[in-house]
Amino acid sequence: MRRTSPSSVALLALSLAAVGCRPFASSMSLLFRTPEEVPHKITQPVRADARLAVLWVGHATALVQIDDKVFLTDPVFTNTVGQLSKRVVEPGIRVEDVPPLDVVLISHMHYDHLSLESLRMLGPRIHRLVVPEGGLTYVPDGPYADVELPRWSAFEEDGLRVTAVPVRHVGFRYGADSAWMRHSYTGYVVEYHGITVYFGGDTGYEPKNFEATAARFPHIDLALLPIGPIEPRAFMAPSHEDPGEALLAFAALKARWMVPIHFATFVNSTDALGDAKAALERGMLARGLTAEQVRILAIGEQHVFVAR
Repeated sequence: MRRTSPSSVALLALSLAAVGCRPFASSMSLLFRTPEEVPHKITQPVRADARLAVLWVGHATALVQIDDKVFLTDPVFTNTVGQLSKRVVEPGIRVEDVPPLDVVLISHMHYDHLSLESLRMLGPRIHRLVVPEGGLTYVPDGPYADVELPRWSAFEEDGLRVTAVPVRHVGFRYGADSAWMRHSYTGYVVEYHGITVYFGGDTGYEPKNFEATAARFPHIDLALLPIGPIEPRAFMAPSHEDPGEALLAFAALKARWMVPIHFATFVNSTDALGDAKAALERGMLARGLTAEQVRILAIGEQHVFVAR
């Protein structure tokens, strides 16, 4: 049975402070800035020339096409999350241009990943909503089917298979629910027509998780991996990879390509805008990784990884 989530700002602040998803004093001026516009937004993202394509909407939101199937990760289209953290760059696609979605994946319950207002915006475009174990507690009924996936369990429909895989994070939404929302976070592996995509959601660096996923899915084509927030590191490390750790995760997953996510959209740390991308580029250079292997997309940019 689902429960109605409280709207207490005090509980919200506690939750955001606990996981580092909050505006720090150094970034408070951004709360009063209009989000940067994304020019020349794509209006028809489903491509006839693509077998595998990704459009980065911003933060952990990515629109992924595998042949005739389309899925969306952690959709956030609002200008703020939790009324506390403001978007720096507007979403990379308009809601009205989002195509019908075979699946929407929710990695965990935090406001910058489970955005109830964004689900309402998308509404009937969503065919199936997939959430981690216990996640439906916070999802009101909508015009879509839904399913909870405990770790290592799978859901399949019309050849599209989604498996929940282990990550290192926390599952609660408010802080006060941490005692019982202990497993409500996950990554996902999506398989269709021989193409495999990994979505890490939000995770700290835990090698055994990536190694276990690679053992079960030895041919991952694309890994969507978070690269921030970075600082203060001691505070962030248990729940958030930094760019160097994301590259280690990429290697452990043995994926062919990587797209970095979870940066440059909301300011929720003490590192400055641009720091995550710069650190990732330094790490790529040190490891001999090319821009084709690690594709750094701009918000609103789409890239075809496998053409027809």
